[in-house]
Amino acid sequence: MTTGPTLRPMEIGGRTFEWGTRTFVMGIINVSPESFSGDGIAEPSAAIRQGLAFVEQGADILDVGGQSTRPIYSATVEASVRGGGSGTQYEELDSEQELRRVIEVIRGLTAATDVPISIDTYKPPVAQGALNAGAVMINDIWGLKHDPSLAGVAAKAGVPLVLMHNQEGTSYVDLIPDIVASLRTSIGRARSGGVGEEKIIVDPGFGFGKTVAGNLEVIRRLPELRELGRPILLGSSRKSTIGRILDEPADHRVEGTAATVAIGIQNGVDIVRVHDVAQMAKVVRMADAVVRGLISEG
Repeated sequence: MTTGPTLRPMEIGGRTFEWGTRTFVMGIINVSPESFSGDGIAEPSAAIRQGLAFVEQGADILDVGGQSTRPIYSATVEASVRGGGSGTQYEELDSEQELRRVIEVIRGLTAATDVPISIDTYKPPVAQGALNAGAVMINDIWGLKHDPSLAGVAAKAGVPLVLMHNQEGTSYVDLIPDIVASLRTSIGRARSGGVGEEKIIVDPGFGFGKTVAGNLEVIRRLPELRELGRPILLGSSRKSTIGRILDEPADHRVEGTAATVAIGIQNGVDIVRVHDVAQMAKVVRMADAVVRGLISEG
């Protein structure tokens, strides 16, 4: 495994995450029936049950989101990923609608488990409402380029902030250097908004504004993101690139996801964001045993 600068531990919701000691699993809870992955849940009680099951299966963080990311993809990107066709588009929710979807789930999970809860949103009012309900982390798929004021919400609460690279269209001068430069801009916006560098996590944005070939290149060249000096999150789970290569629908991409997770760990990721927690937690354990030498005797 390629290593970079030694990263200081990060506290998330009262738990200490020591980067480099093992790979952490973030379980995805989509409270959005239109989710691309086919796992969207409309009923809060069902989402809470799913979250608690994920905890039992090995999730270290639960990431709750109410807005499908499908509207984020442009028709051009969807066509490049799917090999033709514009892809299904959905209307973007306003903040009040999005918050209504997630608030009860976050409250329920916070009451039932001490596993940190992350809110997957790029809207400051949603993030603030989620933090008030018990979330302890913000995951912004726009890397503060949709609304930089989200940094102030994170800074005031003192919570970690995930900054993802997200570029509409697929035109790059040089893919990985362009991603690194974009993430540097996002980090700069976070710092300007009061977020301490020790609270920042970066995500190269697998599946967002990239072709199939580009997404695969991201996996191969993950070590280059180490120059940012921040923990790396990888969110390749069930993405369309896997479906394109394997010719499988979203809910049949567990093996393809496993391959990207294992190679991602080999290439230095710190967190994997996944739909299939039970299976991916085992992949993480096996990959960590090989890559990091983590073997549980007995």
